[in-house]
Amino acid sequence: MNDFAARLPLARTRIDRDDLGRESAFSLLEDPTSRMLLQRRDTALVAPRGEGLALDLRLGDTLPEIAEPIYLGRLIADRENPDGRVDAAGTPIFAVELGDFDASQVEPDADRWPMLNESALSLDDLDAGLYAEALGIRNFHRAHRHSPTTGERLAAEHGGWVLRPEDGGQPIFPRTDPAIIVGVVDAQDRILLGANVNWTPRRYSTFAGFVEPGESFEQAVARELAEEANVRIANARYLGSQPWPFPASLMVGFLAELAPDQDPETVAPDNVEIAEVRWFTREEVLAHKDQLPPTVSISRAIIEEWYGGPIR
Repeated sequence: MNDFAARLPLARTRIDRDDLGRESAFSLLEDPTSRMLLQRRDTALVAPRGEGLALDLRLGDTLPEIAEPIYLGRLIADRENPDGRVDAAGTPIFAVELGDFDASQVEPDADRWPMLNESALSLDDLDAGLYAEALGIRNFHRAHRHSPTTGERLAAEHGGWVLRPEDGGQPIFPRTDPAIIVGVVDAQDRILLGANVNWTPRRYSTFAGFVEPGESFEQAVARELAEEANVRIANARYLGSQPWPFPASLMVGFLAELAPDQDPETVAPDNVEIAEVRWFTREEVLAHKDQLPPTVSISRAIIEEWYGGPIR
């Protein structure tokens, strides 16, 4: 097992996405055993005291009128809810989006509608995976209301995983944008971190960028580091990946070495995206721990992989 991947909060899952069941999934909306994950903008409803997602709420006959359901799949194991009720393995789970008014009627307490990056660390593997899946596919729906070729309004099918013009036509499938993220270590075992020009107050992170058409992950790693920090690398090692549905990315993590023939002091920010780059020892990283990426991010996991353990 990849220990690094196990430390990525948004790379966890305990759900059967049930692709074969998506075609007839909407018929399950009236099944009393089905459960609903309620979404409000970029948030989801959690149980009181934040004890997991609130999957027990039903909207009854009003569901098709006020919400757009998306089939997330089935539980692969029994799930015990905070109130003690148990949903059995095989229970269908749907994501349902509510407008602000309807969401406030269901639950007016704003603290029970946290964003994924605020709540992921407090969720178990099942709920973290469900939330990431629901947010990612919901962002696909929000970004594709009309056909990009004909302008026709799109309708959902295949459980919400395919959109097609209402009068027929070519289907539109969800897309995920791959992005690399990489830490660089020099011969003195220091890690290179950079500060983005937009980060105020200043924070330090690893380097990231989207993979361009016709480019491999490894090529993207080399290009991004050269562009942003004047770095040449060797031995880029793949660590793991994590979905980042903000709105639709997959972060692919690497740890690389500075090229042996490059002087560490020649690294430099591009002053377009990166305002500062600097080498950190482990003692310096610990001293700047409040300026590091949040624990939910793969960037933090990359830094901790080099550091040798959690930075607390």
